[in-house]
Amino acid sequence: MDSEKLKQFLVPIALIIVLIAGIAYVAPKIVENVNSYTSLKQEIETKTAQVQEKQSKLDEYKRKEQENERKEKETANAGKPFYKPIDKGLDTEAVIAGEFAEILQLIRANQIKVRSIKYDYDPKDDAFVQGAGDKYNVARLNMEMVGNYSNYDNFLKEMYKHEHFIDLQSAEIVPYKKNKRVLLINFKVKLYAKK
Repeated sequence: MDSEKLKQFLVPIALIIVLIAGIAYVAPKIVENVNSYTSLKQEIETKTAQVQEKQSKLDEYKRKEQENERKEKETANAGKPFYKPIDKGLDTEAVIAGEFAEILQLIRANQIKVRSIKYDYDPKDDAFVQGAGDKYNVARLNMEMVGNYSNYDNFLKEMYKHEHFIDLQSAEIVPYKKNKRVLLINFKVKLYAKK
């Protein structure tokens, strides 16, 4: 009688054993899939964060580029034009002579005396000569001048208002020892002209 009672439970026991074996077989695969899903999800989140970071950097670069372009346009519109001689094909000294004459006229008009002038045409360390030497002529002038405060002040104001682009590099002002109203001036300026 015991074997007949057992036959009734044989099918459910076999099903339970098959179910346990199936679970034992499928459980590691489920765990493996859950782990790979979790790691894949973390990787996607990491990549999404990196993409957002790169996008924000790209947006920042685009914004800076647009701002730089806007500043360049403003500078180009507000900037002073380069001196352009009437004749073409002249050497640097001849081209710069016209603009230098304008500077000398400002010096004379403000009653400043020039003690000496040193010229350096197309200096190799100048950015215009290095980058666009075929388009621009450059002259660096080192001038030693003598004048008083008010005349020199007027001269600087007129140089600032000068109609052409010039680069005022430095001005060293020392009062004369015997008369403090008189200034000894070392003035460095670069003059630019289109070829």
